[in-house]
Amino acid sequence: MNPASPAIDTESVTALLERGRTLATPVLRAAVDRLASPMDTVAAYHFGWIDAEGHPTTGDSGKAVRPALALLSAEAAGAAPEVGIPGAVAVELVHNFSLLHDDLMDGDEQRRHRDTVWKVHGPAQAILVGDALFALANEILLELGTVDAGRATRRLTLATRKLIDGQAQDISYEHRERVTVEECLEMEGNKTGALLACAVSIGAVLGGADDHTADTLEKYGYHLGLAFQAVDDLLGIWGDPEATGKKTWSDLRQRKKSLPVVAALAAGGPASERLAQILAADAKKSETEIADFTEEEFASRAALIEEAGGREWTSQEARRQHATAIAALDEIHMPEQVRAQLVALADFVVVRQR
Repeated sequence: MNPASPAIDTESVTALLERGRTLATPVLRAAVDRLASPMDTVAAYHFGWIDAEGHPTTGDSGKAVRPALALLSAEAAGAAPEVGIPGAVAVELVHNFSLLHDDLMDGDEQRRHRDTVWKVHGPAQAILVGDALFALANEILLELGTVDAGRATRRLTLATRKLIDGQAQDISYEHRERVTVEECLEMEGNKTGALLACAVSIGAVLGGADDHTADTLEKYGYHLGLAFQAVDDLLGIWGDPEATGKKTWSDLRQRKKSLPVVAALAAGGPASERLAQILAADAKKSETEIADFTEEEFASRAALIEEAGGREWTSQEARRQHATAIAALDEIHMPEQVRAQLVALADFVVVRQR
């Protein structure tokens, strides 16, 4: 992102992410231990707790943005952060259910700098463990046995359905010549925004917050999710493989109709028209033919996207969604420190570098 981006309060964000990871991980591990063998081992590998041979590891298990938001959510409602732990774990389980299935559907062979579950343990285990994590998420909440736990579960299941809707839209768009910007934003709002919105409201719900407070926090989370996805779309084309853990031009390899692509196609002009012609021809090619493309062929498509304005438009859209998310926080009362921490996390999402 350029220097106009908000500055990150690195120390504050690091502390929030570490708190979310520290409080949620023991409960998350205990939940995974409930799974029958070998699903418990497969899940442990996916979370980065063990390597492919089953040896303990200190590998990367993700940034823990969602757990951090769930704990802050509880504090926004005036509850202790620990109240949000079951919500943090449930959202993290659903998020990882989606990653296991998405990696298989997208054919991604790498996540967090190592082989994905389906590459190591096979497609069947990736599907089964993903299903098991989704079931565990609901179990974690419902075993609390409170009215607020039931409210939280309803929000989580709705967010999960929207997440699945978004993935279905994403797959269907790969084989369409044209997707509108509005369709792309709807898809990304479902695929990313819905679960992030749930993460930042679920702790408040468990803490007894009313629906207005929870809905407003969801508004913040939804637009934060769109900002997050816009940045992810930029990284999916121009991200450094050493930092992202994925191949160069990963979204172009999968023919994804991500925001930079869609915005470039909608822009008009010579670069946009040339890009449309090339992508229309690509849509008729087989997976094998796309896989045989040279680095130069992918680079030329990325250059056309940038020339047509897709990269800059997406960067600006990330900032627009970030601003909308921050504005939502003014609609409800919460401790000033919690508000500042939610702003710091939003800044991190928009200007993060990998």
